[in-house]
Amino acid sequence: MSTTPAPCPSRTPNPAPAAPPPSSSPSGARPRPVAPPSQAPSPAPRRHWLRAGWLMTASGWGANQFSALLGAYRTELGLTTATTTALFAVYVLGLIPGILMGGPLADRRGRRPVVFAALALSVLATCLLMAGAAAAWLLWPGRFLTGLGAGALLTAGSAWIKELSCEPYGSARTPGAAARRSGLFLSAGFATGGLAAALIARWAPYPMITAYLPHLVLTVTAALGAAGAPDTSPNRDRDRVRVRDRVRVRARPRASGSPATPAPFRRLVVPVAPWVFAAPTIAFATLPGLVGAGFPGGQTVYAGVATAVTPGAGILVAPLARRLAARHRTAGAATGLAAVVLGLLLAALAVARAQPAVGLAAGAVLGAGYGLCVAYGLTEVAALAAPHRLAGLTARFWSLCYLGFFTPYVVNVLTTTLSLPPVTVLLGVAGLAVLTLALVVHRSRADR
Repeated sequence: MSTTPAPCPSRTPNPAPAAPPPSSSPSGARPRPVAPPSQAPSPAPRRHWLRAGWLMTASGWGANQFSALLGAYRTELGLTTATTTALFAVYVLGLIPGILMGGPLADRRGRRPVVFAALALSVLATCLLMAGAAAAWLLWPGRFLTGLGAGALLTAGSAWIKELSCEPYGSARTPGAAARRSGLFLSAGFATGGLAAALIARWAPYPMITAYLPHLVLTVTAALGAAGAPDTSPNRDRDRVRVRDRVRVRARPRASGSPATPAPFRRLVVPVAPWVFAAPTIAFATLPGLVGAGFPGGQTVYAGVATAVTPGAGILVAPLARRLAARHRTAGAATGLAAVVLGLLLAALAVARAQPAVGLAAGAVLGAGYGLCVAYGLTEVAALAAPHRLAGLTARFWSLCYLGFFTPYVVNVLTTTLSLPPVTVLLGVAGLAVLTLALVVHRSRADR
C-alpha cells in the first residue's frame, strides 16, 4: 500500500479586484477611467523554520563533539576503552527520558518554552564536560545532561521546524519535505561538531576545554536567532481536541491501535528506527579504535574525519531520499537498510585488513544509510501524526533511533568480555540488518 503525505495547507489566493461600476457620466462624454483599488502583493512567508533549524544543528554538534574525543580522553586522562565507551552510551540514558518527556510537554505547553529550556540544559552539560578535564567524574553527569537536553530539543525542535515550514509561517508543500529539514540540520551539526572538536583537541592548547567552546558559541547564537520565531503552540486547540478524542473513543473501538501510535508506525517505522544511529555510531565510535592507529595524526583526527564523513554522506543523499519517498512509501527504508548492510561489510573488511581508508569508505556508506533511514522515518511521522500529536509521535521515533547509540558499547562488550573477533561481531550486526530489511520488504508488500 502506497500513501502520499497530505500537503501542508496551501495559501489562499488573493481575490481578484471587483470590476469598476459603469460610468455615470453624461451622454456623449468620455467616461473617466476608474483606477483599480491598490492591492499590495501578499508578503512571502518569512523563513522562521531556518531560525529554528540552527537549534537542531547546535543539538547535533553537542551530541557528536564528545564522540571525536574518545581517543583523546584515553591518552590525555588515561581513561580505559570500556570507560569511554560507557560514557558514550550514558548519553542515551539521558536522551530517551528527554525525548519521552519533551515531546508530550511540547504538545501541551508549546514548542518554544521546551526548546529554550533544553538549550539551557545543553549549555550546562557542556560546561560540566569542560570541567571534566580537572575532575573526570563530572563527565558522567555532563554526558547524561547532554542527552537529556538533546532529547527534549529533538522532539520539540523537529515539530517546531515542521510547523514553521507550513502555512501560515512557511511555504513547504508537503509535511514530508518540512520534516526532512530537521534531519538535514541535525546531520549538519553531527558532521561539523565532531570534526571541529577533533581538530581543536589535536592542535589547540588545553584540548579537553577548548574543544567545547565552539558549541557554546553556536548554541547562544542559535538561541538569539530563534528568539524571533513564533511559537506554534497547539494550546488554543487543546480543549477542542480533547472533546473530539472523547467522541471518537465512544464512537468506535481502537481496532487499529491508539491514535498516538498508528499501526503503520509500529509495523514499518519501528524496525527501521534503531538503525538510524546504530550505523553511524559504528563508523565514528567503533571503527576509529580498531583501524585509526594507522591514520596520520592518530585516532583523534581519524575520529574527527569519520564524524564529518559519516553524517556528511547523510546530507548528500537528501535528494535521493525525496525521490524514493515519491516513488514508494518504504523505498527509502529499503534502500537505507541495504546501504547499512553494505557499510557494515566494508567495516568488517577495513578491520580485517587494518585499512583506515576502507574504514572511511564504510563510514560514508553507513552515513548514506543513516540519511535515508532518518528521512524515511521523519516523513512517515509527519504523514501519520495528527497536528496535536506530532511532537509525541516524533518523540517515539527519536527514542527508538537513539537505541542505536548502545551499539558501540555492545560491540565492545562482545569483543572484550566474550573475546569475539571484531570482524565476527560486525558481520553479525550486518546479518541483523539483512533480517530487518527482509522484514520491512515483506510487511510493505503485505500492506499493498
